[in-house]
Amino acid sequence: MSQRYEFVVLAEQAGIPMKELCRRFGISRKTGYKWLERFRAGGREALGDRSRRPKRSPAQIAAALATQVIAVRLANPVWGGRKLRRRLQDLGHAPVPAASTCTEILRRADLLVPPVTRGAVQRFERGWPNELWQMDHKGDFAG
Repeated sequence: MSQRYEFVVLAEQAGIPMKELCRRFGISRKTGYKWLERFRAGGREALGDRSRRPKRSPAQIAAALATQVIAVRLANPVWGGRKLRRRLQDLGHAPVPAASTCTEILRRADLLVPPVTRGAVQRFERGWPNELWQMDHKGDFAG
């Protein structure tokens, strides 16, 4: 932020061309004008980084629909996203989210059980060859 402020102070002074100033700071002229405009609109505080989160998400699932997905899951705690989606369709809900979206709703609500992690694989290694023999029996077959 101090570099941006220094740039803006120098840009406000007369006599230094914007092209030269941007080259000196290693930024594009578009970025230089953007910083200058932000400074004029909001002062030094406006020069900080802004959030990259979108201001609106038109395809976002409605809160009521997410609540319905969670309610069906609470009634059936072992169901996953695909079965929940199918159940919502059977109940007659018109905008039914995709199965992956249902799973993501469950993940956000902390309703998914984390996968079981298993320990290390036991190896059948021995100190010398032929110390351990193993045989697989496939069953009796008519010859």
